[in-house]
Amino acid sequence: MAAKEKRKLKDLNLLDKFLFDEAMEDEENKNMKTLLDIILGQDTHLKQPPQTEKECRSSFEKRQIRLDVYTVDEDDVVYDTEPQKTNTKNLPKRSRLYQGMIDSRLLPPGCIDFNLLNPVVIIMIMPFDLFGYELYRYTFKMQCEEVPELELGDDATRIFLNSHGKHPELVSRELIELLEYMEKSTDAVVEECESERIHQMHERINRLKSSKEMEIKFMQKWEEKEMERQEAYAEGERAGEARINKLIMYLIEQGRNEDLAKAAANSEYQAKLLKELGL
Repeated sequence: MAAKEKRKLKDLNLLDKFLFDEAMEDEENKNMKTLLDIILGQDTHLKQPPQTEKECRSSFEKRQIRLDVYTVDEDDVVYDTEPQKTNTKNLPKRSRLYQGMIDSRLLPPGCIDFNLLNPVVIIMIMPFDLFGYELYRYTFKMQCEEVPELELGDDATRIFLNSHGKHPELVSRELIELLEYMEKSTDAVVEECESERIHQMHERINRLKSSKEMEIKFMQKWEEKEMERQEAYAEGERAGEARINKLIMYLIEQGRNEDLAKAAANSEYQAKLLKELGL
């Protein structure tokens, strides 16, 4: 298996998970504040530096998830912000899982006053249109089907952002510039931006990219991911070989020599036999 081509830190964009996490984890909260202020059109005051890859699980035995960037503001609103470069075809339901896992950790054990649950905002930022309506922003809140103007009032909001929207009249110019910058975090894109906040963010991102310490951290992270990828590939190869060996032994034991020869020459027929025999 060929090694995946290695990217350089200076070539990363804010939609790349490594750069996004490192940029949003700044101790002064400037990048995270800028991001939330522009997306939500508000003046956000964070309680503490954002946490990256925050582990969330309801018990040790159950499934864990890692939230990309998790933070809380002075009004106790919880924010989970996630860049998503690939359409995995499950993002709406993944956001539902994130919502449930976050909620499960907000109340202390034994507390039954659900009104103490924090407001939660989940934000996913993507370079593709998840819903096909050519919008830059899709905001979802629970509401009544029979009375559309009646909201449930559970303080849960999920926002899906699309950097390729086509209706600028529905959002601020600054949000469009931010989305374009996140997809292509370059000097050329910033030169076209009117937003002073994005220019300032770009200066901070450039300092991050030029850091030797960050370059080493990125290299180590890449090597870890590459080793995991190659190990997973090798494990898949071993599992595939084991299935083929079982198929060969079965066909020999059953005296199905014609099927054996055909399976050896035709991968589609081989796959058909493996499915047929539950291998």
